[in-house]
Amino acid sequence: MNLPRVSELAEELLGRQTADIRLNLGLNELNFEIRTNRPELAEELERYYRPFQQAGGDGPLITVYALETPAWDCALPLRLKDPEPGKSKIKEEYVDLADGRLVRKRLTGMVFVFGGDTNLALGPCLANPNQVVNFINNRQIQWELERGALLAHAAGVCGPRLGLAMAGRAGQGKSTLALHLMSRGVTFVSNDRLMVTQGEQGPLMSGLAKLPRINPGTALNNPDLSKVMSPTDQKRFAALPPAQLWSLEHKYDVDIDACFGPGRIKMGGSLDLLALLDWERDAGECRLRQVDLAEHPDLLAAFMKEPGLFYLPPVGQAAPGQADYLRVLAGAKVLVLEGGVDFERAADLLAQELR
Repeated sequence: MNLPRVSELAEELLGRQTADIRLNLGLNELNFEIRTNRPELAEELERYYRPFQQAGGDGPLITVYALETPAWDCALPLRLKDPEPGKSKIKEEYVDLADGRLVRKRLTGMVFVFGGDTNLALGPCLANPNQVVNFINNRQIQWELERGALLAHAAGVCGPRLGLAMAGRAGQGKSTLALHLMSRGVTFVSNDRLMVTQGEQGPLMSGLAKLPRINPGTALNNPDLSKVMSPTDQKRFAALPPAQLWSLEHKYDVDIDACFGPGRIKMGGSLDLLALLDWERDAGECRLRQVDLAEHPDLLAAFMKEPGLFYLPPVGQAAPGQADYLRVLAGAKVLVLEGGVDFERAADLLAQELR
């Protein structure tokens, strides 16, 4: 079967729609122009990105088309994407083309076509704006990784002078800990992904324009997050035992402005401290100690993150290894949180480090 090129697909699909509604975003020195055929989608994206907007200045322009259409049967030979470690549900299928990639979300029917200067999302966008947001954010990841950044599975915050990244295995509470630190006056950088580079004065981190997503237990145990849940949900989830709350798969978006006030988001800064979460429930007092990261490859692995289907590596580029991450983190003070899970004590310890 002769596969089309990304550029050919884009020309055909864009020829069927009029994408004359435009939204301009400035995100972490990048300028995005979002072009769509539905004003409701532009309004939804403008609302979502409003707290993250920062002047892109003379930075590059990335154009993303987001077209509201029926689910599209692309009639191409798609391969199933293996689920992530620890998960069993297959969510995506894809095909590699000569100049890019096409990805289809199996549950929603959303299709994404990208490669070179082409960035196209189409399908039921209005019903799945979060997938459009993720696609836009992945264009930032593509741009930064092409220029030497490394992707980290980490949350980030900034104090008055120092920046802190927090990493750990899935479900260990890095997002919850970041929000407890927000209650102590720090500024939000990123919830789950950081791009890390080595600057002239040491490591630097860049965040994504993505609101934190938390479970009910996090909201119940932080008074600043009371607005996240309705009174009905607060009462319902408060009645559950702690063990059930810990493992509950029910998420809420955290509106940073509503919970902590405006001006509490910064999309990048220095990475002076790295805290690795290696704690367990009911394991005694929470402790913080400094380590040499080169001697703890298991903890470093929790910080490393593969970009996934929405990243197209340059031809011949090898995947970064632990030596690359150690190089880019050189100069950061590395701490390990161990002992028992205690978000209040951990936030106090890390806030002291930030001061």
